[in-house]
Amino acid sequence: MALMIPCPHCGRRPYGEFWASGELPEGGHGVEADVEADYRRVWLRRNVAGDQRERWFHHAGCRRWLTLTRNTITNAIHDVV
Repeated sequence: MALMIPCPHCGRRPYGEFWASGELPEGGHGVEADVEADYRRVWLRRNVAGDQRERWFHHAGCRRWLTLTRNTITNAIHDVV
């Protein structure tokens, strides 16, 4: 079964309608003043086994960004905002 993402605006939609932006580190996704810190935030992912906060863009639907918590082992999705 394909991953279904519950969009708060469009309902449950297949993951192919979304672009994954990757994990959302603690502290959000703001721009870092330090170039090294920004590099680590963008390119050096933790890649945890278990629950991970992520950003997804619904390009084929409402064209809004979603923040969700996805279990990287089971693909179960929790807490969509």
